[in-house]
Amino acid sequence: MEIASKRVERRLAAIFAADVAGYSRLMGQDEVGTMRALTAHREVMDRLIGEHGGRIANTAGDSVLAEFPSAVDAVMCAGEVQKTLRDLNEGADNRRPLHFRIGIHVGDVMVQGSDLLGDGVNIAARLQALADPGGVCVSDEVHRHVRKITSLTFKDLGEQQVKNIDEPVRAFVAMLLSADPNEQLSALQGASLPASRARPTIAVLPFANPGGDQGEEYFADGMVDEIITGLAQIHWLTVIARNSSFAFKGRTSDIRQIARELGVRYVLEGSIRRAGDRVRISSQLVEAETGGHLWANRFDGSLADVFELQDQITEGVVFALEPTLRRAEIARVKRKRPDDLDAYDFYLRAVAHMYETTPQGREAALAFVGRALLIDPNYAEAHGVAAWCYLAKTLWEGGLSSDHRESALRHARAVQALQSEDATTLAHAAIALALATRDLEAALEMIDRALALSPNSVHAHDHGAVISTWAGRYDRAHALADRALRLSPFDPLSVMAFAAKAGAFLMQGQYNEALSSARKGLQIYPNHTPSFLISIASLMRLDRVTEARAMAHEYMNIYPGYRILKRWPVLEYFCDELRGAGLPE
Repeated sequence: MEIASKRVERRLAAIFAADVAGYSRLMGQDEVGTMRALTAHREVMDRLIGEHGGRIANTAGDSVLAEFPSAVDAVMCAGEVQKTLRDLNEGADNRRPLHFRIGIHVGDVMVQGSDLLGDGVNIAARLQALADPGGVCVSDEVHRHVRKITSLTFKDLGEQQVKNIDEPVRAFVAMLLSADPNEQLSALQGASLPASRARPTIAVLPFANPGGDQGEEYFADGMVDEIITGLAQIHWLTVIARNSSFAFKGRTSDIRQIARELGVRYVLEGSIRRAGDRVRISSQLVEAETGGHLWANRFDGSLADVFELQDQITEGVVFALEPTLRRAEIARVKRKRPDDLDAYDFYLRAVAHMYETTPQGREAALAFVGRALLIDPNYAEAHGVAAWCYLAKTLWEGGLSSDHRESALRHARAVQALQSEDATTLAHAAIALALATRDLEAALEMIDRALALSPNSVHAHDHGAVISTWAGRYDRAHALADRALRLSPFDPLSVMAFAAKAGAFLMQGQYNEALSSARKGLQIYPNHTPSFLISIASLMRLDRVTEARAMAHEYMNIYPGYRILKRWPVLEYFCDELRGAGLPE
């Protein structure tokens, strides 16, 4: 009997994985209240799992693992769980709301006793981590089973590189819509976020095909699919699902009318024309409120390799649209009345000042971030901007102020606790964490997470390059920095990439290259402390002492309070050179 009870069975199942967002933080704040709320929420979840034909296989702390014989049953159960728990959270007597994330995958599992094991379980758990609090994330396998059977709309997140799984996993977010059209629109516009920071929304319309050739039609539709997938990886942006956008295929409605019907701020439209084996894609971004064109471009290529051409065009469109949309959002906020600003508006104003790369800009950014966090203390992106600004005040303004360093760490820890899924926010938190704690491995793990979420995030690349230099991973530092400069060559924070390369060259003994990179950084940001000090150390190593001392004198005129510090990444190995150039201790 004992041997039979340990026999491992295998079967195909729909795996349902759930846990509470921010559970450790909630327990730290109120252990008794959190446990009481968890018990109430679990009673609801357990009952609904049973009613939908599921079996609970394992529970540990705040997590639930269940199996269903049908993907449809699992998804319908997840939707009902989230709706019922939302109602429970909104109850008048509920003082400790909990928000579960749910991930669902269909795959082969091992059954040992009552427990489930295997990659199928691991994938469901990783999908759960990709879901928003109160949301549901499913794999491509689940999506194929349910998309034509349920009435749910899904947002394609594209392929996700998840921990401990070799192959990328394509993920979809279920938009948990109600029968109320207003609630449906709210869901499409990012209902899982507080109203104070609802995401901007965009629809990508089917590209026009004036030639009418069916082959071009398929190419154009595939192009739009790829662009939707690429834009969906921008975490702060909500992209309307393909099926909704394609409802307007062949229609000649006014763009502003289409935007009103879809409930979006921005619309991307385009056309495809073919001449022989050459094809031209034209696209333009329109702001719905004004009807104004924010961006337009065209891409030419050969149809010899259709998929490579699609990839090139998608990459070009997505790279261009992210900064364009950020600028448009900032401009939109500046048009609003001061008494009509919410947390998202204050956050955008902070971002605008952050990119000024001046002490005054950082002070203004911190002031706006403070106002955003007063409205919404759990606004991870705002904490990320604050972490970055305090990091820059610590590292760039002449000395490692302990007060600024502690503030940077406090906001970085907030980003960690809130489990942000925004690549830029993670990158800001990672570099603040690296400087404040010197836990470079933990910081690099955050960078890896940011790159997995958004492979084209310029800040994940340039911040990651700096941290890699600090960690002695010079080849990776150069690779990340070069990629950052290709992604956004005119970015105000590209000084980070040049400084990362300069520091890596300095540590590698390539002093001329270090000097060249540091000087490129100073062309972008003339008062940048790391670039100044790397230049001085490089000049000393090159025996150009007179130039080094002149540069040190110039630097002290800018930052008269600077003193040589023995705990400064990279430069801690060049204290003798800095001293020899005349910098004080």
